[in-house]
Amino acid sequence: MFCPFDHIGSNNKSGDNVFNGADDNASGVTLVVGLSDYFKNADSDFSMMYIAFNGEEKGMKGSKAIAEIQDLQPMYKNINALFNFEMVATVSQFGKNALYMTGDEFSDLDELFNAKAENQLKIYPDPYIGQQLFYRSDNVSFVKKKVIAHSFSTVDMNTAKHYHQLNDDLSVVNFDNLTQIINSFGKTIQKLTPANFSPKYNDKVNLN
Repeated sequence: MFCPFDHIGSNNKSGDNVFNGADDNASGVTLVVGLSDYFKNADSDFSMMYIAFNGEEKGMKGSKAIAEIQDLQPMYKNINALFNFEMVATVSQFGKNALYMTGDEFSDLDELFNAKAENQLKIYPDPYIGQQLFYRSDNVSFVKKKVIAHSFSTVDMNTAKHYHQLNDDLSVVNFDNLTQIINSFGKTIQKLTPANFSPKYNDKVNLN
């Protein structure tokens, strides 16, 4: 489970000039921390690793640095899937307990996940495909290593008024929905096994 934990910093204006980043991307960090807490007392057929990357807004510096660690190169072929959570503070346009997956047209991860989804959790196709979000977040650092890596979000990229704005603060966060997503994700992952969850890329993805 992965996420960027940074925000875009501050501006040089007087007053409150800090871009707090409650949605982008403290919400993603909360989801990752929540899942790590869930699995303190829950079993899974998969080993899991939790990482929060810095420097995403400065060119994915954190994820690129980790992706290029030489000692890790042989291990990438053993990663079943990478879930990159970014901007999950709001209720998505699809309703509660729902996210969309960037690059859904490039693999079958969402179909396999939805087949075992708990509590009416559902992953939808990316509705903002023209914005190329799949190639704009930390997941792409691992896509280039041929790891099945997608980003998962709830934000409406067409109407969100807090994206990269000073008002990206706690008032944006729907805590009930975020908590539901964490618990539903955890319960779903418990049902996944190497036999029923082995996502693959198709020939549409750009791995370079």
